[in-house]
Amino acid sequence: MKPRQFYGRLWFRFYRPPVDASPAPALRLPSGTWRSPARRRPSLVGPTRFDLLNEQGDLRELGWDNPDREKLWRYNQHYFDDLNAFEAEERRDWHRDLLAAWLAENPAAQGSGWEPYPTSLRIVNWIKWDLAGGGLDERHRNSLAVQARWLRRRLEWHLLGNHLFVNAKALIFAGLYFEGDEARRWLDLATRILEREIPEQVLADGGQFELSPMYHALALEDLLDLVNILCAFERALGPAQMQLLDRCRALVPKMRGWLDAMSHPDGEISFFNDAALDIAPANAELSGYAERLGLHAVQSVVSPWLGESGYARLENGDAVLIADMAAVGPDYLPGHAHADSLSFELSIGTERIIVNGGTSVYGAGPERQRQRGTAAHSTVTIAGRNSSDVWSGFRVGRRARVSGARVSCSLAGCEAEARHDGYRTLPGHPEHARRWFLGERQLRVIDRISPAHPGGIARYHLHPSIRAVAAGPSGGTLHCASGRVLRWSSSGSARLEDSSWHPRFGQTIPTSCIAIAAGTADTEFTLSW
Repeated sequence: MKPRQFYGRLWFRFYRPPVDASPAPALRLPSGTWRSPARRRPSLVGPTRFDLLNEQGDLRELGWDNPDREKLWRYNQHYFDDLNAFEAEERRDWHRDLLAAWLAENPAAQGSGWEPYPTSLRIVNWIKWDLAGGGLDERHRNSLAVQARWLRRRLEWHLLGNHLFVNAKALIFAGLYFEGDEARRWLDLATRILEREIPEQVLADGGQFELSPMYHALALEDLLDLVNILCAFERALGPAQMQLLDRCRALVPKMRGWLDAMSHPDGEISFFNDAALDIAPANAELSGYAERLGLHAVQSVVSPWLGESGYARLENGDAVLIADMAAVGPDYLPGHAHADSLSFELSIGTERIIVNGGTSVYGAGPERQRQRGTAAHSTVTIAGRNSSDVWSGFRVGRRARVSGARVSCSLAGCEAEARHDGYRTLPGHPEHARRWFLGERQLRVIDRISPAHPGGIARYHLHPSIRAVAAGPSGGTLHCASGRVLRWSSSGSARLEDSSWHPRFGQTIPTSCIAIAAGTADTEFTLSW
């Protein structure tokens, strides 16, 4: 941890600021145009019924903070994402009743809904809704001011990363929505935080530094929202806010390019580290939002190597391979990391073929541990160990260190290679090296464990739409939903294992996995189509 995190933990645990319930500052009138933001799928499916993380529940039965539900589910109750979801206008009466219920049943500074992260998202969603004509009244605005004052005193310095970022974003929204000295203080503080955090959290290749495509998409939405609100209140901006606006505008095209590089031809994200669909807006929604803000995509040749992030995108014909040669994440913030070093995903056309396991749960239980573990990813385990020591829900101890990363393309195809030392505590201190070669209608993956170790297993997790057939101990066929048939072979003995894929929170889909003995010599896996 950084010293600020250590002292921030003490401060966050023991400091309890008083609630300031004084009347809200006056509203500021927009001087520009508020643009429609990115939409998510609806999460309110009845007047009081939520569908969150693929699990339904009724507010009248559960209340706002029922311990029978996972904390992430309860957090989502308090986000109010549905205010700005698809067809939100058709549910406006439900929304007004839900806002009234929240005000009546959530006393200030009490319960999960008043923790800084849900408070930050709720402030933004309420203000977005009002700017789109939702119609907040005096009670809501007074509550917004109370929430902003409380958040101002509960900033998540102990976590930093995306949590502190969304705290600051919420204060930008509140500082522009209201006017006066108090609002200006919120605005100035948040601007200082973002001016420091943006250069650290957005890497030179455009990737968000936690190295998760899902969190990158959320960070891209954050920057687009900042551009939107700053432009809508442009006359209220001082020099520091104008500089922030220029910085956000400049970064959006690079971040869009990174998201495109880390997505499959089906238009959705790949699954590295914590990643799942339907948490961030879909790629197409983010692109449309950027276009509405006048932030057009830059047409350029995309490099196959995202060097600062550590990912490679290899393309040949209609085949796309995305490979992880990255660190687990920031040293002081590895909470969303998986032990997935040298894993990869493969698509042919719009069909996903080889996948990583995805993410369906948070928390600290055994399933969370399994999904973060190396065996849930398309890479190599040795002696049943994880390449990085993931533990609890959001912790990492010993980390794999990746080196020797190289990416090249020629007329024959595209190639990438790297190695890591995540198994260095085993006898002999073995390293895992992997080379991918994506040629015309063929993929070759070569794994080397040096020194050799008999406990190595290379796993290739298959998308649930793929039916695997073994034809002997070292090969077989893969049958795709489209009718395409692929042939696979290995230089080591292979078997088919049961596996599962988790493309969304709360979702588990059975699938299969090719497991190949990979420890006593170079092991080659070949896929042809």
